[in-house]
Amino acid sequence: MHRPRRPRFIPTRPEEEHRTNRQIRVPQVRLVGSDGSQIGVVSTDDALRRAQEEGLDLVEVAPEARPPVCRILDYGKFRFSKQKKESEAKRNQHVTHVKELRIRPGTDQHDLGRQLKQAQEFLGDGQRVKFTLRFRGREMAHMDLGRAKLIRIAEQLTEAGWVESEPRTEGRMMHLVLAPGQRKAKVKPSTPKPAAPKPAAPAAAPAASTPAASTPAAATAPAAPAAILPPAEPPSTPSADS
Repeated sequence: MHRPRRPRFIPTRPEEEHRTNRQIRVPQVRLVGSDGSQIGVVSTDDALRRAQEEGLDLVEVAPEARPPVCRILDYGKFRFSKQKKESEAKRNQHVTHVKELRIRPGTDQHDLGRQLKQAQEFLGDGQRVKFTLRFRGREMAHMDLGRAKLIRIAEQLTEAGWVESEPRTEGRMMHLVLAPGQRKAKVKPSTPKPAAPKPAAPAAAPAASTPAASTPAAATAPAAPAAILPPAEPPSTPSADS
């Protein structure tokens, strides 16, 4: 019996991030030399010729520009340096995981102390800790006791972490999330205090009016002599002869 031939699997190469050399199909490009110099707008054929003369590649670095920006460089070294930078960034990136610890409303002090010790180790390593408290049956009627238990756990771990998420209920589960370190207090902008009103200057006391006779100078000053006027002449009367 002849079986139908299955379609042949042909692996496809991932698309290159940058178009290079003959993949660039625009008539003109803005060319940047291998030393970083700005050559300007040239034809694509001229740019390819320049790259071939230097034994390098023509790489399209800014396809959105009009015309696109291309640069003459060694594409193999360019990709290697870029992958190296990405791997170093991933290596230096700190990924925080959430460690879950499950407890019950009736968990005894010995088991609870062991889980508190584990939580301190996780928080010391920079990991977040999630306490999950599960209620069963009639325990649902006493959820306030479970909340109080989670709050006591958070108080015992204040030196190792801070409460990122308050105890919240999801069905039969209650969760508490702690983050490592100490919570940074938000700096509130300082508001200038209103200036206190300046006290009013006291009014000047009115000068006391004293009579001139009360002053010693007025009492001892001699009186001015009266002016001596010449005697007035009698008015002339007309004679009878006139």
